[in-house]
Amino acid sequence: MEEKDFAAHLTATMTGSALTMLIGVGHRTGLFAAAAEGPATSAGLAERAGLRERYVREWLGAMVTGGIFTLDAGEYTFPPEHAKFLLGETSANLMPSLLTLSAFTGILPDLERSFAEGGGVPRSAYGPYLETLGAKTGDSWKHVYREHLVDGFFGAVPGLKQRLTDGVRVLDLGCGTGNAVAVAARAFPASRFTGLDINANVVEQARETAKGLPNAEFAVGDAAELAGEFDVITAFDAVHDQDRPDVVLRRTRGALPEDGLFFMVDTNFSSDVAKNVGNPLAALCYSISLMYCTTTSLAEGGAALGAMWGTETARDMLADAGFGHVDVLESPRPQNCIYACRP
Repeated sequence: MEEKDFAAHLTATMTGSALTMLIGVGHRTGLFAAAAEGPATSAGLAERAGLRERYVREWLGAMVTGGIFTLDAGEYTFPPEHAKFLLGETSANLMPSLLTLSAFTGILPDLERSFAEGGGVPRSAYGPYLETLGAKTGDSWKHVYREHLVDGFFGAVPGLKQRLTDGVRVLDLGCGTGNAVAVAARAFPASRFTGLDINANVVEQARETAKGLPNAEFAVGDAAELAGEFDVITAFDAVHDQDRPDVVLRRTRGALPEDGLFFMVDTNFSSDVAKNVGNPLAALCYSISLMYCTTTSLAEGGAALGAMWGTETARDMLADAGFGHVDVLESPRPQNCIYACRP
């Protein structure tokens, strides 16, 4: 990349960072919701949102020049084709991810200290920043599950939907706030779903999420100490975050009968950095991996696989854990792939 091109690249990077922060401001102050009601002047939008015009005017300047709003004859418009990515109850809404990314800035001093001293940032350190910036645990995946879990994810594995319809015992590792379990339990009432997570707080949220579903239950526990037998075990974007992923995978294999299935959704990248060059999602995912996945594992003395462990490493670890047959399948999201693993 030539010098002038690199300077432009850095400027675009800074612009994106600044806009990410102001998008969070727009969410928390209600500006996006107010703007979605229709075109308005800065004064009109400020009145609509109950805010001070001078602040709204400068914010709108960033939104227009940043390509998020349009301006015509003194009126600012939030185009519907843009609004769907920042508002609404669909998987297209990127606001949860934007808010979470902004919240990560709070732990940067601890992260930088870990570069020099070792260790890491514990998961508990993120809570106050997530809460302050309006990010909610599980929101990034909630609508993805609702729209794509049954047909997009489960439907990618031949015969899986029929097994779930007939009725099987399912365990979801790292269930978080229970959104996947709730969607699956509604779709497949003949199957029994158990969600397992080490975080007691999110398990309580999961129980509320699945309230009223008789075929869904949750437990607090470490996947590295998994016991019992299940017909299907699922893990959504969870294995790379385990402190002892090799142990978790061996335990998972041990909890499945010979005709069982381990259904793992994880990141769709190579283990080789050079092979990820040019992938438009790679830099973002490496950044998230550093600011959360890697450091939280190191805080517990874990393996620190990181989100970018890659399909090659995943295949090797699955084979070492005893899975003799692994298919890597496309998922509804380009940043994820599906591992259909059988003994």
